[in-house]
Amino acid sequence: MSGLLGASEIREIAARIGVNPTKKLGQNFVVDANTCRRIVKSADVEKNDIALEIGPGLGSLTLALLETASSVTVIEIDSRLAQELPATAEKHGFDPSALTVINADAMNLEALSPAPTVLVANLPYNVSVPVLLRAFEKLPSLQKGVVMVQSEVADRLVAKPGSKSYGSPSVKATWWGTLTSAGNVGRSIFWPIPNVDSSLVRFDRNPVPGDEQLRLKVFALIDGAFAQRRKMLRSALSGILGSEASAIIERAGIDPTMRGEALILTDYINIAKAY
Repeated sequence: MSGLLGASEIREIAARIGVNPTKKLGQNFVVDANTCRRIVKSADVEKNDIALEIGPGLGSLTLALLETASSVTVIEIDSRLAQELPATAEKHGFDPSALTVINADAMNLEALSPAPTVLVANLPYNVSVPVLLRAFEKLPSLQKGVVMVQSEVADRLVAKPGSKSYGSPSVKATWWGTLTSAGNVGRSIFWPIPNVDSSLVRFDRNPVPGDEQLRLKVFALIDGAFAQRRKMLRSALSGILGSEASAIIERAGIDPTMRGEALILTDYINIAKAY
């Protein structure tokens, strides 16, 4: 098994290429090889998988993926980090041809070739939810994955109806798959050490429940309901459904005096269809 990056080598590479981890880009680099292998194992990465990593940084997780997957595609916004990754992989005994580096903003993610089958990422805290939802939307080839996010974000992604953490990301993510908790990670595995806790979230793809036109209608309803989450559905959705809001919601088999936080994805789909 090839060696992975350790804390001292990570600091050496960063100093050599002039990288000071910034809060703006959410740069907290993983310096613990065991954690990297644990994440790859949690994602069930297999030798025939094409892995996608978003925000690889200095390559800690990248090398762990190269140990297992047939090939790895990474998307890195920082050009200095993107340029250094192939050399790091080669130095650690990996075939550079198995690594594709894309120097771009993951928020602009579009279709990739070869199509990735598994997503593994340490996502920047400030953009983790929109990046994750965009990956689900634009890459239907993704069948599974594990992402590391701020624990508060993880709670929102896996939350169930009626809980305090349940919100629009909780519902939207279920359009594409099932999200479950895959455990926590300690702060000490990062450099620099963040002032928040981190957790792992597992994703498993499900067949989508409708076409893109329906999805856009459903997501608009979800946004409307959670923008005014303390209001009854008939009020919260009146801006979208108009004066017939109560009748439409009732036609969907739902009590219009309920709040949006009590509904699951199927309920929103039923309202969209009734509308």
